[in-house]
Amino acid sequence: MRKNYSLFLILFMACSIGFAQEKIDYSVISKLKDEEFKRSQVMDILFNLTDVSGPRLTGSGNLAHAQEWAVKQLSDWGMVNAKTEAWGGFGKGWEIEKSYLAMTVPYYQPLIAVPKAWTGSTNGLVKAQAVLMKVDSVQDLDAFKGKLAGKIVVIYSSNEVKLGLKPEASRYTAEELRKIYMDESVEPDDDPPFDVAKFRAARAMRKKINAMLADENPALILSARGGTMGTLRTSNGASFATDAKPAIAEMEMGNEHFNRLIRLLQAKKDVQLEAEVKTKFLDKDTMQYNVVAEIAGTDKNLKSEVVMLGAHLDSWHSATGATDNATGCAVMMEAMRILKTLDVKPRRTIRIALWSGEEQGLYGSKGYVKNHFANPDSMVLKPEHAKLSAYYNLDNGGGRIRGIYLQGNDGLRSLFEAWLEPFKDLDVTTVTARGTGSTDHISFDEVGLPGFQFIQDPMDYDTKTHHTNMDTYDRVQKGDLEQAAVVVASVVYHTAMRDGMLLRKPLPKAKEKK
Repeated sequence: MRKNYSLFLILFMACSIGFAQEKIDYSVISKLKDEEFKRSQVMDILFNLTDVSGPRLTGSGNLAHAQEWAVKQLSDWGMVNAKTEAWGGFGKGWEIEKSYLAMTVPYYQPLIAVPKAWTGSTNGLVKAQAVLMKVDSVQDLDAFKGKLAGKIVVIYSSNEVKLGLKPEASRYTAEELRKIYMDESVEPDDDPPFDVAKFRAARAMRKKINAMLADENPALILSARGGTMGTLRTSNGASFATDAKPAIAEMEMGNEHFNRLIRLLQAKKDVQLEAEVKTKFLDKDTMQYNVVAEIAGTDKNLKSEVVMLGAHLDSWHSATGATDNATGCAVMMEAMRILKTLDVKPRRTIRIALWSGEEQGLYGSKGYVKNHFANPDSMVLKPEHAKLSAYYNLDNGGGRIRGIYLQGNDGLRSLFEAWLEPFKDLDVTTVTARGTGSTDHISFDEVGLPGFQFIQDPMDYDTKTHHTNMDTYDRVQKGDLEQAAVVVASVVYHTAMRDGMLLRKPLPKAKEKK
């Protein structure tokens, strides 16, 4: 017991010394809080990225408008090297010019629906009979052959609407943060686990249905991915490749309106619909771009090293992409603004990146990493790889920051605990070794660069706004974005000011060719 106690004491003292030795500039933190909480511009940034720019699907004119605005705004604040930077070929852009759907028989009722991305147009205003297509096996397709031309096809799916007894929006409790710290699940116990095999089987079946429908030439396809109380989830419906064949017009619906159609059709009632979908493809420029800008480093020995912060500027198309992810972009831009306003003179260069193509597969950040640092397929490192200290990402909705995921780099725990300690009064308490995925820090992590995502309060991100037609400015809380901007600015500043770069994990091996 005495030996164990001695070992514990040595480890505790070592951690305490590491904590104590990390320089924390409380005067700068105080100034950051004063600037942000008294003169914040974060909601004005959000307004310009959402209400003014509109939906920002990758390749759309709206995204280009938002990028142009961001470059100008960053330049006006005094950032250097503000520009759009091409990351690689993408494909066709796509926009909605008109979208309308209503039931006319057995009675008139406007229906909530949005075209799926990269699908085509109807032949003007279509008035047609609805046909329910329920397919459990490939053999079931035979029953529909020769019967769907000119019809509006309703693809069956089981979307039971359950009464929700839990609040749609929430903040992390102390117990939930403890579970995150301990790398335990914080999902509700009554939530069924995601069935990967079932998902893949359904996707494979849908491909076969699509192939059959391409031969049948229906007027329109209707489908559903979930969403209740006026909310519907949107997604990609067709390929954006420049040589992709045109896809039949398809609209997605929320559960209540979609389920009504299914019940009527299953009861053999006559259902007549009218619809008009007009979409436009953009293929003059098949390249896509990220926005980048910098606060130049001032230390002659360290200014060539870089600290990056970023978020993805692209969104889905049914709303204005507020929580996914204009909030992340607004926070990162605001963090740059307050650092520049205070004229902090960072030793290292601080670079912001606003990505595109995230929703299609992290394309913007992957392209940037490949162009600047390394290709994960070969892991041949470029000179800039040795110059990046860290990348910080924000992309889990509009909730305030509660801590940070270390992405398995537990050697940085005491460092981040020291950096976040001044924000405990703002509820920033959790530093966990666990990782999180599905956003742009992964592009950095997979080539061995320190890439981090902040822990954020969930709010109504998963229940109401994520990829839905309700992801708008009104779902965002001003105080949460202000808190996040201060935390990000401080972490970025302290990363830029320390003597050494951040500790790295061992380099990953090159990906095996398939």
